[in-house]
Amino acid sequence: MPENHKEEVPFAHYAALFAALDPKDAQVRLGEEIWDGERYDVNLLGRRYALTPEPYALEPLDGGKTPPLPAQTFLLRYLLEGRDLPWLGQWKTFREMPWGELYIQPYTGRVLTRAAFTFATRLPAFQKAAQAAGGEPAGHGDAGYQFQLIGPYRMQLLLWAGDEEFPPSAQVLYSDNFSSGFKAEDRVVAGDLLISHIKSFM
Repeated sequence: MPENHKEEVPFAHYAALFAALDPKDAQVRLGEEIWDGERYDVNLLGRRYALTPEPYALEPLDGGKTPPLPAQTFLLRYLLEGRDLPWLGQWKTFREMPWGELYIQPYTGRVLTRAAFTFATRLPAFQKAAQAAGGEPAGHGDAGYQFQLIGPYRMQLLLWAGDEEFPPSAQVLYSDNFSSGFKAEDRVVAGDLLISHIKSFM
């Protein structure tokens, strides 16, 4: 039995579903030639991974480290449930999307507060790391960058350094297709993954 229930149990559940996934279904939903007959080829935050269903295996195609289980579970959920939805050019906060109000308190602590106190107190280091992590300047906040998360889905991380009256703060904006393309819990994980991705370059 898995010992780390928070990460290992969900991963095991989705790995089992992944083993039974019909590749034709995945390609129709995702609108990409992601299946080569043996494994899936997926790009997450600029890194390419090959995922084999049975037996399960994940290979980083850039030769880097294997991502942690939450990232692997996110990739599995995307292959199992994701859809190729066009971005209409608008940005939304987490609160503005379905179920956002219900999840806003844990989301704020897990994503916004973490981003503010990880990056907004070190803006020059953040800017350097964000560029190295594949970000493009967003033109908002004291510092802000846009990232391609996966498929047609984009995110922006915006930071404000704060001053004597106000603490540092952060905001994450999601391309509007997230509203229909991802469940609220996946949007939380997406924010968490983006922060960890940038942090790995600092």
